Amino acid sequence: MSSLSLAVRDSSTMLRRNLLHARRYPSMTLNLLLTPVVLLLLFVYIFGDVMSAGISGGGADRSAYIAYLVPGILMLTIGGTTIGSAVSVSMDMTEGIIARFRTMAIHRGSVLIGHVVGSVLQCVMSVVLVGAVAVAIGFRSTDATALEWILAVGLLALVSLALTWIAVGMGLSSPNAEAASNNAMPLMVLPLLSSAFVPVHAMPGWFQPIAEYQPFTPAIETLRGLLLGTEIGNNGWLAVVWCVALAVLGYTWSRSLFNNTGKH
Repeated sequence: MSSLSLAVRDSSTMLRRNLLHARRYPSMTLNLLLTPVVLLLLFVYIFGDVMSAGISGGGADRSAYIAYLVPGILMLTIGGTTIGSAVSVSMDMTEGIIARFRTMAIHRGSVLIGHVVGSVLQCVMSVVLVGAVAVAIGFRSTDATALEWILAVGLLALVSLALTWIAVGMGLSSPNAEAASNNAMPLMVLPLLSSAFVPVHAMPGWFQPIAEYQPFTPAIETLRGLLLGTEIGNNGWLAVVWCVALAVLGYTWSRSLFNNTGKH
């Protein structure tokens, strides 16, 4: 059997293992998933009239604010789901299972690949569930073409991949699961500091650069453009550059930490 075949086989085994763990211990996934759903319902039904009046510059149109809000909530969902990856990796490292894997004849990188692919699949499923809630409360994307939907799904998957690699690095660098959860919290906080809930120009002047020059804002604005037909501008290529840079950084960091751990 070739080296590539072995890598694919072992990675598939690790992926199946991680998915089984997620199914057996769904409480963390549910907790991380409930946060974006609660925020969605809170901002729509509690703050919706006020926020929509501010965005539209006149009368309250809750449907307009739902359309504005949902792309940001979807990105927030991805950020929250990847926190579970950091915790899962940290648990594997601290509970001794990785040391056992190192004594077995398996492809070295399959452990991390299983975590990453499993996390991306969980992110996609979480986005679908939150998107279903959004549709149920009135979100519509009637103007998006089939190509724009494909690009939107591709963007969500790319963001999931990039953030997962960063989360894996955070999990590997954490001494325990609790620390991993805390270290990965910026992945859920950053969307709150972006254009997810209000436009950047409506924020205080001193805060606008923080919201504008971070990974989530261009990704959110690109997703809005694809689903709602708003102007994308430079946000499209900025989102891709951010995702590729974070994925490469996370992969390099995670691989270095994983390899160095085995030397101790």
